[in-house]
Amino acid sequence: MLALLLWCSCTLALAAQVAGTVVQLSGPLLARKASGAVKILSLKSEVESGDTLVTEKNTYAMVRFIDNSEMTLKPATTMKIDSYAFDNAKPDGDAANFSLVKGGLRSVTGLLGKRNKEKFELKTPSATIGIRGTTFLAEYVPPDEERALASLQAWLNASTAALGDSVMPVAPLQLAQGPLVLPTPGTQRAPGLYVQVLDGLIHVTNPAGTANFSAGQFGYTPNFRQPPVILPVNPGIPFTPPPAFNSSTPTSSTGPQGKSNTIDCEVR
Repeated sequence: MLALLLWCSCTLALAAQVAGTVVQLSGPLLARKASGAVKILSLKSEVESGDTLVTEKNTYAMVRFIDNSEMTLKPATTMKIDSYAFDNAKPDGDAANFSLVKGGLRSVTGLLGKRNKEKFELKTPSATIGIRGTTFLAEYVPPDEERALASLQAWLNASTAALGDSVMPVAPLQLAQGPLVLPTPGTQRAPGLYVQVLDGLIHVTNPAGTANFSAGQFGYTPNFRQPPVILPVNPGIPFTPPPAFNSSTPTSSTGPQGKSNTIDCEVR
């Protein structure tokens, strides 16, 4: 019995912290847990630190975090909540770290971003986004398979830059470099990170440089070895969630029309 009680105590202590709740949903949303288990999420489902959220090709999903910040994921998006912590009484413990693997999202700053903006970080294979109290769109277009390994290797190597450039393989990095070709509106977008600032200010950083983007500006970072640049025109970042997403009332478009938002069944 004592061993069982100790095991239960350890299990509770190691349980992931609740980071937020799904408040709007237009289709299937999956969460891959840190343990490897996969859950189907529904309206009002909780998400935790360590979860990797995956939207299907027609799904928009809005998550409201415990500091009242919001992230709306676009269809065909994969985004991991690396770590998230917020306590009104303990600002020193704030943490909001995410990784956008592919796809796009809209981020709206909450209490954490207002009091500890330097604790927010959205990583992508091309660059890392920091905030200055803002609303922004970000979309990462992955490279084709031939260049994917080189891009990933450059990202990993840059993360260990403290070991010195001499330990970095040269040939794979050369594949990720090359002349910068700016995307042209109306054409298929080149691989890389695209950003659009709706309000406030963001900064985009990678080993090649840092750029600040303010409200109304668009940015592009092709890969981890080339610096972020300001785009003169909108590259065309599609973001058209259902009209219900502009409402503060949680809704799900997956159920029959005319029914209330009362949950009859929840998949756990």
